[in-house]
Amino acid sequence: MALRFSAQEIVETIRMVQMENLDIRTITMGISLRDCAHPDLKVAASRAYDKVCRLAGQLVRVGQEIEHEYGIPIINKRISVTPVALVAEASESTEYAVFAESLDRAAREVGVNFLGGFSALVHKGMTRGDQALLASIPEALSSTERVCASVNVGTTRAGINMDAVAQMGTIIRATAERTAAQGGLGCAKLVVFCNAVEDNPFMAGAFHGIGEPECVINVGVSGPGVVHSAIQGRPGLDFGALASAIKNTAFKITRMGELVGRAASSKLGVQFGIVDLSLAPTPAQGDSVARILEEMGLERVGTHGTTAALALLNDAVKKGGAMASSHVGGLSGAFIPVSEDAAMIEAAAMGAITFDKLEAMTCVCSVGLDMIAVPGDTPAETLAAIIADEAAIGMINRKTTAVRVIPAPGKKVGDMVEFGGLLGRAPVMALSPYSSRGFVARGGRIPAPLQALNN
Repeated sequence: MALRFSAQEIVETIRMVQMENLDIRTITMGISLRDCAHPDLKVAASRAYDKVCRLAGQLVRVGQEIEHEYGIPIINKRISVTPVALVAEASESTEYAVFAESLDRAAREVGVNFLGGFSALVHKGMTRGDQALLASIPEALSSTERVCASVNVGTTRAGINMDAVAQMGTIIRATAERTAAQGGLGCAKLVVFCNAVEDNPFMAGAFHGIGEPECVINVGVSGPGVVHSAIQGRPGLDFGALASAIKNTAFKITRMGELVGRAASSKLGVQFGIVDLSLAPTPAQGDSVARILEEMGLERVGTHGTTAALALLNDAVKKGGAMASSHVGGLSGAFIPVSEDAAMIEAAAMGAITFDKLEAMTCVCSVGLDMIAVPGDTPAETLAAIIADEAAIGMINRKTTAVRVIPAPGKKVGDMVEFGGLLGRAPVMALSPYSSRGFVARGGRIPAPLQALNN
């Protein structure tokens, strides 16, 4: 399907790119590895390497061609694969870090910056392969540069697997310790989900779901600066008019995203999947979700009214995107990562926004507690309880929620942790000093809520 653009739309797009930080945050190729399974894990890993290199060998080149042809920056070219636990389980080996290292080599070979899918879906229980993958996460993330991991521990339908939640608290601590020289950077490549989606193009949580085709192109669009510009200097707008302005902007951004996605699909000979319209900030000035909320009238993000402002923003973005394309998917909303948003970093450093306020905001946004640095000595049980709280929000509200927290080794509240690049920097935030050990130790499964019985 060809998209036709008016001269006015083209001029508007040029302005948004040049002056308002509009970009395609990522084109992500999803690749099924289900046919790579083999009783010998090294053979399976070799098959996966060959398949990724074969299908994604032209991904970066095509992305660069589209940038040149359309004048739209494409910041990242990435890959997601079938959850590795599903593929590696066919082998007798439990040393799944070997598979991760093979995927890392493939990512380096084709030139992408991240590859997601060292993943397991354990919301109702664990198989032998799931257990092996979880045990391999600290080694896999510390021995590779580009591989990202994710674990889904709950769904609205199944409830929350608290045994897996407890294990993830320990795994996060172990991953931080194994990457202590980089400030616990391994944890920035690890996401714990509730209600994970199969077509998410954003890292670190992307994986290629079992309901997806053999190979697909998904696009992640981001335009916080464009949305900020649309409402900047307009204090007279009431909330209805404000929402309309955001919807109109999201519509334009989504149209541009689908154009790029379909161009990549055509050039690569791969099926087009979805546009994920997520307002994903960066540390760069003018590319902040927090600044949009402050433009609505908040003195600082985190003050009273922040959750309501974020709810309006998230809803308007989704409505505008849904009107622009029949293929909006992924997460699509507003991200609130602390380390990747310049204004959020400032607010956290001065105490304007707290960990508890961030948790409240995740009730209405995409996706959850993201890129938050916490003290390095945070107990594993506290990390697990944070995951349980966030999973409960997702389960009850039938939405995707996630946790990507980084217990920064050797750091205490108020210290700053530097991650570099798009991952930015984060002040270490305070957590409750009281223990959750007895709660986490109960184990078992938190039952699915009544909302699950909607057939």
